[in-house]
Amino acid sequence: MCVEDRISSFPDPILCHILSFLPIKEAVRTSIISTKWRYLFASISTIKFDAYSMSGLTDRNIDSFKNFVDRLLKSPDQVSLDCFRLSHEICSWNDGDHDFDISGWICAALCRGVKEIDLQISYLEDILPAVLFTCGSLVTLKLDAVGHKFKFPSDVCLGNLKTLHFRDSNFGDSILRFISNCHVLEDLAFIECDFYNTSVINIQTPSLKRFILDFDLGEFGDLKYVVVINAPNLVYFQYTDIVAQGYTLSTMKSLEKAHINICGCDAIDSQTIATHLIQRICNVRSLRLTINEGIFRTSRLPIFHNLIEFEFLGRGFNGREIWLVEFLHRMPNLKILTLDFPALEVPSCLSFHPKEIEISCFNTHMIEMVSYFLDNAMILEKLIINMDPLTVTQKKKARNQLLQLVKSSKKCLKLVVLL
Repeated sequence: MCVEDRISSFPDPILCHILSFLPIKEAVRTSIISTKWRYLFASISTIKFDAYSMSGLTDRNIDSFKNFVDRLLKSPDQVSLDCFRLSHEICSWNDGDHDFDISGWICAALCRGVKEIDLQISYLEDILPAVLFTCGSLVTLKLDAVGHKFKFPSDVCLGNLKTLHFRDSNFGDSILRFISNCHVLEDLAFIECDFYNTSVINIQTPSLKRFILDFDLGEFGDLKYVVVINAPNLVYFQYTDIVAQGYTLSTMKSLEKAHINICGCDAIDSQTIATHLIQRICNVRSLRLTINEGIFRTSRLPIFHNLIEFEFLGRGFNGREIWLVEFLHRMPNLKILTLDFPALEVPSCLSFHPKEIEISCFNTHMIEMVSYFLDNAMILEKLIINMDPLTVTQKKKARNQLLQLVKSSKKCLKLVVLL
């Protein structure tokens, strides 16, 4: 039976788009299909080198690989690039013996008008060319540079950059100048980074819509910096760290979702400072909060009129959940409540209005708490219980108890038990 090759009849731009989703090795292998496919891989708009593309390389064929990449990136009459990505595995070959021309590859990608560059390479040092920071075509720049101390040139100008992500990197004051020159930046992330010799992390970016400041909570100590954020159009905000020396945040009227993960610090008035942080995000619609204790001054917390979804992840709570009860009272329009912590005492003065409650770390001693929720959650429609931490015997017993509670409840309730 003769099967018609309908894919090969597609126009070359469509075939190249399809090849862009394949690992580079697989894209190259399509060259043996027919004469039509022989050179198609050379026109793909997404070039990614990762562990798979590097597998099988030896000292004998490493030069062939380098020559192949040079031809793929630097040959004339190439189409513009959408994405160029190098992963950590590249640096295992960049040990002085093999000497990949990574800087040359980046320059070649820039010459082809690349829109996204994603580099996951340890100790960039002299690898990054200066032209990277003056490229007008770049829309997305992601740099994962373990141990690298970035020093940005004074003439930084990335006029079309909308996404800027850093991971495992160190910065001085030059990073703030860099960001201020990115006038259309919408998505900014610092993940497990360090700001050395910096007393103020000052982000003044009116165009910013998504901001992640995610430090390492494992490095407990006195934090010497103040966080200043002027981003009135922010839609998503994620912050992870020990409570800083202070927070100065513009009113975030557009904020829809926030994820706050903070720990108190004995060296400062954590309650006052943390409360100020929460006050500035009171317009949020969805809040995920992770703390190690009741570190907010509840008497000074605002009313969260827009908050519909609240997820609480507590660490090391020991009967201090009165703070949580008071906080829930300030969420008059809450619809979905998710609780995730190993121990919780039953609130004794709470009547609230969520339509959905999820307990994602259920233990047998929480049966009484569930009973209380059934009595006091006025319009509860759905209760989700995750029993993953329990043994098989405990799951069976708890499930039967929950079913009895739901049957005896006057609510028309849907119970979802995750075993």
